[in-house]
Amino acid sequence: MEKKDFDLFKEKFGNPFEETDFPKPLFINEILKKYKEGEKATLAGRVVSKREHGKSGFAHLADFSGKIQIYARFDSLGEDFELFKKLDIGDIIGVEGKLFITRTEEITVAADKIKPLAKAWRPLPEKWHGLKDIETRYRQRYLDLIANPASRDVFLKRAKIVSIIRDFFEKLSFIETETPMLHHIPRGAAGEPFQTFHNATSSKVYLRIAPELYLKKLLIGGFDRVYEINRSFRNEGLSRRHNPEFTMLEAYAAYQGYQFMMDACEKLLTNLALEIHGGLDIEYQGKKIDLQPPWQRISFAQLFKKEFGVEPEDSHEEVTKKISKKIKLEEGLSRTQILKICEELIERNYPEDKPAFITDFFTWTSPLAKQKKDNPYLVERFELFIAGIEIANAYSELNDPVEQEERFRRQAAKEPDSEIDLDFVKSLEYGMPPAAGLGIGIDRLVMILLNQPSIRDVILFPLLKLQS
Repeated sequence: MEKKDFDLFKEKFGNPFEETDFPKPLFINEILKKYKEGEKATLAGRVVSKREHGKSGFAHLADFSGKIQIYARFDSLGEDFELFKKLDIGDIIGVEGKLFITRTEEITVAADKIKPLAKAWRPLPEKWHGLKDIETRYRQRYLDLIANPASRDVFLKRAKIVSIIRDFFEKLSFIETETPMLHHIPRGAAGEPFQTFHNATSSKVYLRIAPELYLKKLLIGGFDRVYEINRSFRNEGLSRRHNPEFTMLEAYAAYQGYQFMMDACEKLLTNLALEIHGGLDIEYQGKKIDLQPPWQRISFAQLFKKEFGVEPEDSHEEVTKKISKKIKLEEGLSRTQILKICEELIERNYPEDKPAFITDFFTWTSPLAKQKKDNPYLVERFELFIAGIEIANAYSELNDPVEQEERFRRQAAKEPDSEIDLDFVKSLEYGMPPAAGLGIGIDRLVMILLNQPSIRDVILFPLLKLQS
């Protein structure tokens, strides 16, 4: 819209940006559900279609819940009919009128009052109905939400999924908590951190890669069960499964082991499937997935022994040497790399139509997990894979401060930039009860449950490369 055109509109109909509110008692979907012939309706939303027929016309008005047809007639609107004629697709208006059903059996509002609430200076993109261009959908999510009801539905269902997760853990007596996003030492998970500087304390700080150590400090402080739905950050690449900023659920239960979290994980995801799909048979990108418990249990140690001849007692160097015979490793063998190899082995050797818990991880790959009583080279840990995608990670937590410090120092010796979190070790010295921890990637979980091909399809504003 040109400024001169807006000035003419404002002169004739008033400034549409002056209104501070337009109270409406119901959303559009509620009006449609509670329809009664001749009942008065007050609604507001965006004009998404419009057609005129002389002294009458039709338009569709949409809010986040749905859309409804508006019937405009000169005889009913008087001067407001001129306003109707000047409306553009994308304008936001308020409408009052009576409900009726047209000959085509569409619930419609016969408008007797129209009020402009915001003018669309820019027209919606050509062929905006069902906007398909991926770049536009991600970079201008607001247009995607206007144009694609299916996209809007994904994010409404995502909100429902998070709500169900909260309800699930609260029913198990977990307390929702908040822990810091700025850390002095990047710790709690494998990953490259984002680094910044805090002026007031003259100190280097990092965006958290995981909230784990703070949540375990709450166990030490006496909270037996805690959880957090948190934003975490990894300074790593972009892909259909990775976004540098992502949402995690982390939950910790004192006096429980990793089997407790395995059961909880299985129950949580089956509950979600029942709530979202009404059953335990779901589909992800053409793959049929059966969520009926019990799920598969696969030994990580046996998988690597079969593929590479690796034994649990092998040193990091021995494991690297054996794997290098079959796979080219660019720079040694990190915990992140070994988990990627694990993903590939699972995809190749096991059916993807059933979720799989991967157990029996090597101790050196899991610096915060408790060793198995019958084999100190393995830890009490599992990772959950669905359709070949890692969804969850859990273990019985290491609570021995001496052992924890030794593992931190061994890790620091292999990773020159790694810092030892002595404050966490100090907290363990006051005594942390035996406990189990669980982490679930919310974005990936939503991808699976809502059958979305990319993590960008379930994050409202994913990080993208800058446009030149």
